[in-house]
Amino acid sequence: MNQLGERRTSVDDIFDFLHEEILTLNLRPGDKISEADIAARFGVSRQPVRDAFSRLANLDLLFIRPQRATEVKRFSMRETAKSRFVRLSVETEVLRRAALRCTAQDAAKLEAALADQEQAIRDRDVERFGVLDYEFHKLLCSIADADFAFDVIMTEKAKVDRLCRLGLSKEDRMPELVNDHRAIAKAVAAHDCDGALEAGRLHLSRLDETIRWISETNANYFEAGDI
Repeated sequence: MNQLGERRTSVDDIFDFLHEEILTLNLRPGDKISEADIAARFGVSRQPVRDAFSRLANLDLLFIRPQRATEVKRFSMRETAKSRFVRLSVETEVLRRAALRCTAQDAAKLEAALADQEQAIRDRDVERFGVLDYEFHKLLCSIADADFAFDVIMTEKAKVDRLCRLGLSKEDRMPELVNDHRAIAKAVAAHDCDGALEAGRLHLSRLDETIRWISETNANYFEAGDI
C-alpha cells in the first residue's frame, strides 16, 4: 500500500504535464496558457491548476499575471549567467576531486556511461541523451565523493535545459557533447586535474553559441531589454 505522502493528486498530474511540455518546448517562451483550458483538459476545477501554475512559477518557468493570461517564462540573460556561474563554480571543484579520487572501477563506469551516450546518438534519441547527460554528471559527483554537489548542479542545469534543448534541435550537437564527456572522463581517469578542468570549462561554454543563435533568430524568447 502506498504511503499517504506518495499519493498523487491532480496538482501533480497537471504540474508534470506542463513541466514536460515546457521543457520539451512544446510550449515555448512567451506562449500563453489558460487556467480554464487546462482545467477542462483535466476535468478539474481551477484551484488545482492554480496550484500547479504556482509550482511552475517557483521554478521560474511560468510568469503569472493577475487578470491576464499566464505566460511561459521567457529567458533572462542575467538569470542564465547567474545559473551558469554557480554551476561552473561547483563543477570545477567536483572535477578536481574526481580526478584525484578516480579508481579503475570508476573509470570503467565512466566508459560504460559514454557507451550508453553513443548508443543514444546512433538511435538519435535526444530525450534519452538528456537523461544520460544528467547521469554522467551525477557519476562524476559520486567519484568525487560529493553526491551533495549534484543537487546544486541539477538545479542550475534545469534552469537552462530549455536553452540546451533548443541547441540540440538546431543541429546534431550530441556527438560534440559526447566528445566533451570523453575528454573529461579521460582526464579524470588519468588523474589529470588541469585537463579535467579545461575539458569541463569547454563543455559548459558550449551554451554560448546556442544563446547567440537564439538571440539572433528568436529574440522574443528573451525578456524585454535583454537583447
